[in-house]
Amino acid sequence: MPALARRHPLRLLALALPAALALSACGSGISLDEPIEGPQWRLVQLQGAPVDTGADPQAAPVVQFGGDGRVMGNGGCNRFSGSFTRAASQLRIGQLAATRMACIEPERGQRETQFFQALQTTASYRLQAPARLVLLDGSGRTVAVLDR
Repeated sequence: MPALARRHPLRLLALALPAALALSACGSGISLDEPIEGPQWRLVQLQGAPVDTGADPQAAPVVQFGGDGRVMGNGGCNRFSGSFTRAASQLRIGQLAATRMACIEPERGQRETQFFQALQTTASYRLQAPARLVLLDGSGRTVAVLDR
């Protein structure tokens, strides 16, 4: 038995317990490096407010991250594409290019603009469940929530 353990058994326990708890937290089921590439993510919350697209499926803003570092989607009126980089929970979306179709409803156009801004300010992400993606800005504030 090491000398530290013989002289201070409680000190050894005090050091080992936090380490054991930290390791057990790793089994939460969702990895920080869980891939987001592949599925289409549908916007359900923007700047803290729920997104209601009504019955029109074309009005639902969506984003898809490709395995090739490209991002694409639809803002509700216009299609967009660009690039992204992801390392662990860090996520950076490059400059987006979008078509220039006019939105019929002004609120839809405003939501699209806010969605594009949220994507551009994203600095990291978190998965709340395998089917829920939370985009965070550089301060850790939620800018958008998307579901598969």
